[in-house]
Amino acid sequence: MVLKENKKKADGKEEKADIPDTPEADEQKNSDEGNDPENKDDQEGLEDQLNAQKEKVLRLSAEFENFKKRKQREIDEFKKFANETIFRQLLSVVDNLERAIDSATDDVDETSLLEGVKLTHKELLKLFESFNVTLVEAEDKPFDPNFHQAVTHAQNNDVPDNTVTSVLQKGYLLHDRLLRPAMVVVSKKVENQTQEKTQED
Repeated sequence: MVLKENKKKADGKEEKADIPDTPEADEQKNSDEGNDPENKDDQEGLEDQLNAQKEKVLRLSAEFENFKKRKQREIDEFKKFANETIFRQLLSVVDNLERAIDSATDDVDETSLLEGVKLTHKELLKLFESFNVTLVEAEDKPFDPNFHQAVTHAQNNDVPDNTVTSVLQKGYLLHDRLLRPAMVVVSKKVENQTQEKTQED
């Protein structure tokens, strides 16, 4: 009898040792692990790292916003004063024109007035050249709709058809970009017109 009871007690201990995992048992295990000082230190260390990263992101975001505002101010400033160099050089042209006007009102001879205007014109062309503004070649050149604007046609057998015979208003380029087309008169052969009339009849 005593042996049977001891066997039952031994079996009971084994059964207790082999208790299956249950939610209550898991909770107990987690509770035991949470009380582990090493796990607590690791968790605090991770939180500190996370807070440090958050502060870094906020600081970088603020720096980027300041950078954008500074760049925008620089762009606005550049746009505002982009033509400063041109206008500074144009001041001398205005001075020469004012001198020419003063000379005209003082009844100075026409030759000196003309020389003054020519000098001003030369100075303007020099200013254009310094900013890569060049003249559109037109006179005696084949008509090019990319650079020329035909105002009228003139009958002319002395030059090839569609040739610019005269320039009414000069055109200008800025580097390779057209600022203004040249206003031109384009030649048209008389024979062509006669043939067209014959075909129409």
